[in-house]
Amino acid sequence: MTHPVTKMNQHTHSFTAADIVLIQKNLLHWYTTHRRHLPWRESCDPYRIWVSEVMLQQTQVKTAVPYFLAFMHRFPTLESLARADLDQVLKSWEGLGYYARARNLHKAAQQVVQQMEGRIPDRFSEFKALPGVGDYIASAVMSMAFNQVHAVVDANVKRVLARLLCMDVPVNQSSAHIRFKAIADTLVDRTDPGGFNQALMELGALVCTPAAPACGSCPLAHLCLALTGSRVSVFPVRLKTKKIPCHRISTGIVIKEGKLLVTRRKLDGLLGGLWEFPGGKQKKGESAEHACIREIKEETGLDVRIVSFLTHVKHAYTHFKIEMDVFYCDYISGTVVLDGPIDHQWIAPENIHRLAFPTANRKFIPLIDLSVIYGNLL
Repeated sequence: MTHPVTKMNQHTHSFTAADIVLIQKNLLHWYTTHRRHLPWRESCDPYRIWVSEVMLQQTQVKTAVPYFLAFMHRFPTLESLARADLDQVLKSWEGLGYYARARNLHKAAQQVVQQMEGRIPDRFSEFKALPGVGDYIASAVMSMAFNQVHAVVDANVKRVLARLLCMDVPVNQSSAHIRFKAIADTLVDRTDPGGFNQALMELGALVCTPAAPACGSCPLAHLCLALTGSRVSVFPVRLKTKKIPCHRISTGIVIKEGKLLVTRRKLDGLLGGLWEFPGGKQKKGESAEHACIREIKEETGLDVRIVSFLTHVKHAYTHFKIEMDVFYCDYISGTVVLDGPIDHQWIAPENIHRLAFPTANRKFIPLIDLSVIYGNLL
């Protein structure tokens, strides 16, 4: 006999009231038993939850955990984060990527301290108005810290819902979020919205995984249209992504009297606020060495000469890849006049660790040979 809910779901992508009650009950019971013990789940402190949700955007849990623990040790309160220098915040974020998250979190903490007497707002609209806070983070913090009824939709939630309802809307289509959010809004438990949101995300992370989902362990298996129709592998549907481009980069370790030149990127945009060794894109048909000298001249106003090749670095960002040739360069002449970067330092090699660098730079920094640097003084 065909389940009447299943027949309705195939056409309307919705659940009956009885389905919703069952989903809430089964999911929360499963979560109580199977949830991971993560450091940000130890309390309902809105600051800790806020920091964790910012970190978990674009970052896997296993990667975020050590960063979260270190960050909370360095900045245990919202006030301590607000008082911190941006360099300190970025250094604590170094290697986690998507640095706009750190800059916005820092700026938002300062706003809360300066304009809201240090109290994180418990109104959705006020919290969402803070820098870097969108619908996802606002919903997560309001539900988990303040027990307010707001559904959270991330990649895990979309995957679970897509399989439950055999939704053919591509999960990576920008307009899809509204569809999934509407369904999640109907499901969220009104008495324990924070617990339910975490349970649904946890189900996607531990059971309803992208590959080889553990359907036999799923508390919602009996309601899953993809499972009953033997179509689990079909969902979620995704649009094909374009092949990402690869850029050739030349970078110079400019040496002057035993110190190295580093420049600071603009505060907005990719890797904003981080320090890096100067350089840039190679032009078509241009040698890596010529590009290095040209880019340093254009970016800093300095004349340099190539001393030797250090290494070749490959790194992938979200929308492009880079292949970087790194050279030791001797300073010849000129005064630093920046075009692009907003600051510069001549730094002793032993102090490099004090600044936050992009991962591509961090890949070659350990290879820097001090004998090459200090050899210029002999």
